[in-house]
Amino acid sequence: MLLHIDASKHAWFQDDRYYDLISILDDATSEIYYAQLVEEEGTRTLLPALREVIEKQGLFCALYSDRATHFFVTPKAGGKVDLQRLTQLGRALNELGIKMIPAYSPQARGRMERSYRTWQGRLPQELRVRGIQTAEQANRFLREEYIGEFNRRFAVMPAQRGSAFVRTRRKDLDWVFSIQHQRTVNQDNTIALDNRILQIEKSRWRNTLAGCTVTVHEFLDGSMAIRFGPHQVARFDPQALPEPLPKKSKSPRPLSHRRSAA
Repeated sequence: MLLHIDASKHAWFQDDRYYDLISILDDATSEIYYAQLVEEEGTRTLLPALREVIEKQGLFCALYSDRATHFFVTPKAGGKVDLQRLTQLGRALNELGIKMIPAYSPQARGRMERSYRTWQGRLPQELRVRGIQTAEQANRFLREEYIGEFNRRFAVMPAQRGSAFVRTRRKDLDWVFSIQHQRTVNQDNTIALDNRILQIEKSRWRNTLAGCTVTVHEFLDGSMAIRFGPHQVARFDPQALPEPLPKKSKSPRPLSHRRSAA
């Protein structure tokens, strides 16, 4: 089973505000499984989209996308992607056994382009008629009404009855869909991430992890955790995260002394 994912930047409210509309659709039926407006397409907005589809529908075989940097690493501009070097999205889907397929030509992405022409022609008018002026209101409308109406109007019947999705029983989707970073623990049992210093407290089984490599997980709800192997050694709620350290400003270069001309 193949799904397509993409985003379209457009003035959805017919003013000077531009949002990306992320959508995920079925290759066989054109059914929309997800559609939401976000400030910008990227890892932090695509991970929640994919997780929602997997939780509601189930696991699928493959995901088809463009070669943007949040999907693939492309060593040479315009060249082949490196399937061995995974992005955060690539790593998450690989853990779930979902294959990622890159598009190499505009023609190959024709399904999504045609879908977005329909979106751009219809959705702004629907928002205007209903007096919807914010992304929050628009996303609620998309979830509660418009996706269902869109699918009734434009989705086609599958060639075979039944669903190709496989329900997942995994209980670790919070971890799978986290943004992960490898860090080496400092001598004072801390690690640095995004200009923050995160403290790892002593545990009953080990006083210090100095010199060890740990994995920092940034969860979709804004919280963080640190893992050493299978062990969670620290957890931080969004409100309890330490404030970022002030960035050091570059010291101005001293003016060289120049003798005045005689």
